[in-house]
Amino acid sequence: VSKEKVLEKIDSLHEVNPMLGLRGCRLGIVHPEISEMQARAIIEAALNVKAKGVVAIPDIMVPLVGTVKELEHQAALIRRVASAVFEERKDTVVYRVGTMIEIPRAALLADDIAKVADFFSFGTNDLTQMTFGYSRDDIGTFLPTYLGGGILRSDPFQVLDRDGVGKLVKMATAAGKAANPKLKVGVCGEHGGDPSSIEFFASVGVDYVSCSPFRVPIARLGAAQAALKLGSK
Repeated sequence: VSKEKVLEKIDSLHEVNPMLGLRGCRLGIVHPEISEMQARAIIEAALNVKAKGVVAIPDIMVPLVGTVKELEHQAALIRRVASAVFEERKDTVVYRVGTMIEIPRAALLADDIAKVADFFSFGTNDLTQMTFGYSRDDIGTFLPTYLGGGILRSDPFQVLDRDGVGKLVKMATAAGKAANPKLKVGVCGEHGGDPSSIEFFASVGVDYVSCSPFRVPIARLGAAQAALKLGSK
């Protein structure tokens, strides 16, 4: 493929509002070769490290799911690719297929989505953006006024909004685990490094959090404090 063809393809994908456009699982459905390439790379990497004596169980996460059909489509594609790689390599590895919960509709349909997923990971940055209708990149244009005027108590991208976004997390976690008792539930995003948010996540049954590397020490301390306060491990 020539450089000109690649640039032409990139230009054709330009969007007015890419945040809500062709991204995440939508891109993988419209252009399945992208998801196929990524799934193959993950499975082959797991097999490569297995050959070196390292056990790796990859969690393959489908982003920006808003309907059950989207996850079903991508999960079937991933499993098809994995089966093909296993046949080629004459070896297998254990892997899991799950989804990001970052669209409010996905949180509302968590029980149905959980029947297809091995795990959930709440993408709280995007979930906050889509619940509030705020742009994380542009919130600085009005956040000082909102904080000063008491409209917001804190930056919702730093401290989880328990009343709105938190309610979605709580509801989706409960519904997902009720539909699939083996479901693992995590959080990824900046909230995973905020002690107050971590305490909330622990209280509603979230199993783990992940965050930026520089936030890991604070996150570990926050998780320990939450465990002591809630009487859990």
